[in-house]
Amino acid sequence: MNATVSRDAPSDELIIEDDDPSDGAGTPAAEPPPWRILIVDDDVDVHVVTKFALSNTGFQGRRLSFLHAYSGKEALDVMRKTPDVALMLLDVIMETSDAGLLVAREVRETLHNELVRIVLRTGQPGQSFEHSIIVDYDINDFWCKADLTTRKLFTTVITSLRAYGTLLAGSAARDAILAELARARQVQAALDRHSLLLTLDAHGTIVEANDKLCAVFGIAREALVGRDLHALHPGPLPEPIAGEIARALRRTGGWAGDIHTAARDGTPIALRCAVLAFKDAHGQTTRHVAVGTPLDR
Repeated sequence: MNATVSRDAPSDELIIEDDDPSDGAGTPAAEPPPWRILIVDDDVDVHVVTKFALSNTGFQGRRLSFLHAYSGKEALDVMRKTPDVALMLLDVIMETSDAGLLVAREVRETLHNELVRIVLRTGQPGQSFEHSIIVDYDINDFWCKADLTTRKLFTTVITSLRAYGTLLAGSAARDAILAELARARQVQAALDRHSLLLTLDAHGTIVEANDKLCAVFGIAREALVGRDLHALHPGPLPEPIAGEIARALRRTGGWAGDIHTAARDGTPIALRCAVLAFKDAHGQTTRHVAVGTPLDR
């Protein structure tokens, strides 16, 4: 993404745009959602001036949408109803001398909103904060209103929106990974209920056996883990099957077929099996996983 900054001649405001390689042909795409910016200040003039200064500003093809709160309580009400606010321009002194700090803490700790960027603004030129306050309240920037020129406000807003967009993408990726893990756990649970699972390391040592396998073979997991397949299948596999499995694993990394063996008490067991080889980034086999289903089901 390339961004260009231009100056609107009549209003002298700054605009940031993404280069768009398309020629505009075809049906116009739906307008992307705006960036939501919450202005929190008990001074109405601050709201008017801030909105005017940013009125022609957009970022990544998305316009800005302004929400307004005139007290800490109103700010928290807005954040509860509109959790997708990207940036909060937050006055420090409102109902109390630390109202802004209390809002910031409430947003982070009670509303658990870690994504919104919080920029504190104060009308007190000499007011400053200890580093520990900035860190403890998870505040992203701090400005004296008198020092926050149109250009500095523009830079602060765009930097904050870019950071918010990056965090939002990371949060979405994390949620997708967690969803995949949840689905994997569901599959694992289903396999544990209905299939026999056996995992061996690259040297053929058993490292895991599920409850279903242990029940069918009548052997405790502790008697299998750390030993080779002889602990499960007395004697070697028939040579035709053993050779077929070895060749298939070398050639394609997987084998499927039927295996006939016996439980610990001698009861015959017929399994329809699939064996998969898992390799590392260098192509070296790290483990084999076998999944079996009893043929008499």
